[in-house]
Amino acid sequence: MKPVRLLSVSLALTFSCLAATAQSAYSCSVVKLISPYPPGGTTDILARLIQPGLSRELGTNVIVENKAGASSNIGTEFVSQSAPDGCTLLLGNNTGVAINRNLYKLRIDPVQGLVPVGAVASVPLVLYVNSAVPADSLKQLIDLVRANPGKYSYASGGSGSPQHLMGELLKLEKGLDIVHVPYKGQGPAMQDVVSGQVQMAFETTTVIAPQLTSGRIRALATTGATRSKIMPEVPTMKELGLPDFVTENWYGLFAQAKTPPALVQRLSIALNKTLDDKEVQATLDKMGSSDVKGTSEAFSKFITHELPLWENVVKRSGAKVD
Repeated sequence: MKPVRLLSVSLALTFSCLAATAQSAYSCSVVKLISPYPPGGTTDILARLIQPGLSRELGTNVIVENKAGASSNIGTEFVSQSAPDGCTLLLGNNTGVAINRNLYKLRIDPVQGLVPVGAVASVPLVLYVNSAVPADSLKQLIDLVRANPGKYSYASGGSGSPQHLMGELLKLEKGLDIVHVPYKGQGPAMQDVVSGQVQMAFETTTVIAPQLTSGRIRALATTGATRSKIMPEVPTMKELGLPDFVTENWYGLFAQAKTPPALVQRLSIALNKTLDDKEVQATLDKMGSSDVKGTSEAFSKFITHELPLWENVVKRSGAKVD
């Protein structure tokens, strides 16, 4: 009888392990991580940064797919309309989630169509100019633009982006006549400022820092509450007498709103383990990102706090969709 009992115990343990494995296996063989912008911008960079870690932690294939257009509305809506199975995720930001709802007639409010999984990064913006622009400071730039109304233009990755809103707010507060030139993503916008097609723009520290050594552009100010740790020589807008220009671009992982809480929790754990990776941390530090790692609930509360702030900026700046 003993061999039979041992066999029974062995089979029971085997089936128990198989059941545990089946339970822990992720629900889809491929997870699509949607970047709602073209390659080259901060959102796309961050999506590709966390993709390997998410693949490892979830035990399945995670691929980054760009669905750009309409100031990130196309990609954001795509995830909002996806099945609530955790197989389609969004690397979203404050533009698509908190700002666009004040500018566009959206078929789905992102706040209602998405559930926050966790924050990924938060970086200040940098006001920069092409090196051919004869201005070495914010004051010199303002004086230059005032003396040449309508001559200068600024680029943004799309109407409603924080980069656009900061440009409009600067026009409002300083009474400037600058032309807004929207692009389909921050990557193309930056390329045209670097090449001199457009004279200036706001851009995240993530994207602009590697370009500063080229000598083709010049950073004048940042929008952080304090100076950026990766460009401490650049003053903040607040230091220069513009206290309303304290803001950061934030980015996070989202799932479809009806995704089961247990699955959202699993994704949140996988994201935080990914962000704990030393190489990921080092990359985020080089981007000038704040440490924003936390729970899904904490990220959700943060977004709730952000909504009225961006609504107010849209109203004050008078920004419109171009």
